[in-house]
Amino acid sequence: MSYPPIDLDGAVVLVTGGGRGIGRATGALFRERGATVCLADLDLPAAEEAAAGMEAHAYGVDVADRSSFAACVAAVTSRFDRIDVLVSNAGVMPLGGFVEQPEALDATTLDVNVRGVIHGMRLVLPQMLERGSGHLVTVASMAGKLPLPGMAVYNASKFAAVGLSRAVRAEYAESGVSVSTVLPAAVRTGLASGVTLGGLLPTVEPEDVARAVVGSVRTRRAEITVPGWLAVFDLVDALTPEPVMRLLRRIVDDTRALTGVDHEARHDYAQRIADQAAVREMRDRELDKRT
Repeated sequence: MSYPPIDLDGAVVLVTGGGRGIGRATGALFRERGATVCLADLDLPAAEEAAAGMEAHAYGVDVADRSSFAACVAAVTSRFDRIDVLVSNAGVMPLGGFVEQPEALDATTLDVNVRGVIHGMRLVLPQMLERGSGHLVTVASMAGKLPLPGMAVYNASKFAAVGLSRAVRAEYAESGVSVSTVLPAAVRTGLASGVTLGGLLPTVEPEDVARAVVGSVRTRRAEITVPGWLAVFDLVDALTPEPVMRLLRRIVDDTRALTGVDHEARHDYAQRIADQAAVREMRDRELDKRT
């Protein structure tokens, strides 16, 4: 399958979750390749700080709110006429027991990690389809294929993001618009703060993921794991009997996200997503009252 090439020198790239971690590293690498980079983030000051360091452009966005995302896309296209590459990177990762996790946090996880990707695709795809060219990148996770204790709803959101991206890629295969999914292992970012990395999954840096995202514009591959050798996981998972897999999980202690979290080190990140959940819950209650 071939797609119209996208020259990164001058391409317009929108990266959600661009204020920190993977998003910031991805924006910087696109900028090095000559792209016009737009960093969008719920935390506008973080996006502005990141953008200032790489001569990019900053926008505030709540990807879970379609109207907010639409305003961001409109602002970018009004200024630069188009979006050649959309990187759906914004995400949240609460940790803890499934039964104990508050429903508001469930809703935030699904809203950001799944609906955020849906909103981005639906808002940007029409203009790409009209041009017959464009590239969508979903930064998912190996958690979209590998279930882990202490991450049940996060796992569900990433499984959904992987399935969504594969289905949209198939639906528009003949349109000239491509969809790639990047699946990193454990990444050293604020998302993983307070968690002992390693074990069942190897540890990578944000820059490793950024290289995979930028490289996808050239290869247009459907799925890209980081590191690359994790691509064999589907085959290994299919061929390994469940009792054997359970034994391997015990050996590497795959319960770290449930039992090995340093809550003090994770406090700031956990508080940030808890605040997001509280704001969203309050907004939903107000909407319910009006209806």
